[in-house]
Amino acid sequence: MFFSAICAGLCLLTAPVRGQNATSAYVDPSVPTGTPIPGDYTGALRPQIHYSPPTGFMNDPNGMFVDAQGVYHLYYQYNPTDTVAGNQHWGHATSRDLYTWENQPIAIYPGAEGEAIFSGSSVIDVNNTSGFFPNQTNGVVAFYTLNTAEEQTQDVAYSTDGGYTFTKYANNPVISINSTQFRDPKVIWYPLTQRWVMVVAYAQEFTIGFFTSPDLTTWTHASNFSHYGLLGLQYECPNLVQMPMLSNASIENPLDESNIASSDMFVLYISINPGAPLGGSIGQYFPGTFNGTHFTPVDQAARIADFGKDNYAGQFFYGIPASSPQISIAWASNWQYTQVVPTGQLEGFRSAMSLPRYNVLANTTRGDYTLVSLPYDLSPLYSSPSSLAKSSSLANSSLLYDYSSTVPSGAITFNMIIASIPLANVTGTANFTFMSSVTGESIRGGFYLGGDTPFWIDRDYIRGFENPFFTDKFSTNSLINTDTQMFRLQVVIDRSILEVFLENGLRSATTTFFAEGMLDTLLISTRELNPGVQVSAEVFGLKSAWTPLENSNGTVAGNVTMASQRVRRNTLGHMSLGTSSL
Repeated sequence: MFFSAICAGLCLLTAPVRGQNATSAYVDPSVPTGTPIPGDYTGALRPQIHYSPPTGFMNDPNGMFVDAQGVYHLYYQYNPTDTVAGNQHWGHATSRDLYTWENQPIAIYPGAEGEAIFSGSSVIDVNNTSGFFPNQTNGVVAFYTLNTAEEQTQDVAYSTDGGYTFTKYANNPVISINSTQFRDPKVIWYPLTQRWVMVVAYAQEFTIGFFTSPDLTTWTHASNFSHYGLLGLQYECPNLVQMPMLSNASIENPLDESNIASSDMFVLYISINPGAPLGGSIGQYFPGTFNGTHFTPVDQAARIADFGKDNYAGQFFYGIPASSPQISIAWASNWQYTQVVPTGQLEGFRSAMSLPRYNVLANTTRGDYTLVSLPYDLSPLYSSPSSLAKSSSLANSSLLYDYSSTVPSGAITFNMIIASIPLANVTGTANFTFMSSVTGESIRGGFYLGGDTPFWIDRDYIRGFENPFFTDKFSTNSLINTDTQMFRLQVVIDRSILEVFLENGLRSATTTFFAEGMLDTLLISTRELNPGVQVSAEVFGLKSAWTPLENSNGTVAGNVTMASQRVRRNTLGHMSLGTSSL
């Protein structure tokens, strides 16, 4: 997290004290303990199907795992006391469908003034390799960077109640190299060597370190991965994940089980900031092989994960079988402007997460080992079983739909398919516009079928936020598949976030925007297409995931059952239950 590079000016306001050496309890009276923070999710800019914090400031997703009961745990970098970065904790939310989230009490707190709990990951220690969990198979071990003015170290906390409360390891840190730029540990289990593997960033050395451990507390350095791809100012938030392959990326439903093959391929995902081609933050990935100690990329290319400007620090859930599509969530913002966007002063929160995404690798016409990224199943959120609008004859025509009265959430998705595209002399455009009938604002995008087939997004016609770094136009190239002679597009809009997925997820983009008026009308149009080209589109409304959780005052309270437990804080500043179990 880039915040670490500027943290001294934001959060280290007093003389730092190492948490593991603290001799007195540290309690910030402004931060609730043992109870979730309530939030108002009704604001005009508040996403309804993307996760956002109840109040305060959120950035990197942390510690994500799915447990044996199918509950997804999302932790995140969280400042509960302000709408800018600082005072970093691990916030926590849980979900069974990755859209309906229940806010939990803060999971991990700083243990002393001057400390911050930076990014990291979690695993489930099924076989109790750590020794923390006798007679237990669901113990959760969290790894995080403890940040102080003197050093960044890799520390451990463990949970005996499934990831809701944590005890800090008495012998922290588990890795210390006397560096202030050493952070963001991601841990996985590597079955072939029966060892745990950690990837961690030597941030300003442009190096990812690989460490191994038999027990999650004793770590041995194994290798380094250095100076690959885009460098920017620093490497951050590495991920290492085994990734299945698609047999055929061109079929209508590429994620069909019969089309997914187990693979020995891994993806090393690295975030950089600043230094993205569009400025600020970006994620890149490297496909390759891993033998338990060394990662070998297939080539030297830097592959960009998202061509927008608001997708950073993506993390993959621990606990997804290696043969299944891997599920990720990223932070939907950019460090260039995240601390000044208008949701802070208008609605008391800043930042949201991306949609949860399925991820697989695919070999494509112009690139081997492309990371395919598609939204996690949205159909349970459909506002009605059938589409709100559709057309099977959109060639050189248009579809206009006013959803101001039919979709209270303001969140909709549409799919477009362009078929029978000729192999030569192709012409025409396909465009979409979301607009406000009140203010005239709009966010637009489109595809040129000819030439080098660019796809573009334009947020310049949104007036609610001006900033010199808030780049307003983005583009990529999406080759027309010559085997199918088709182009596919899926778009999701959610009040202040737009995500697009091209060609079954071969390209994707995340874009935030902050309109003065609610967008409530969709226009889809095509022009100057070749004779015989066929175009169809279908529009679905999406239900708010937050509305059902609101109380009579419109407030989402979160999991208040935790508040009924007797919670104490020990001398290291962590929470633990006074009862034997939940």
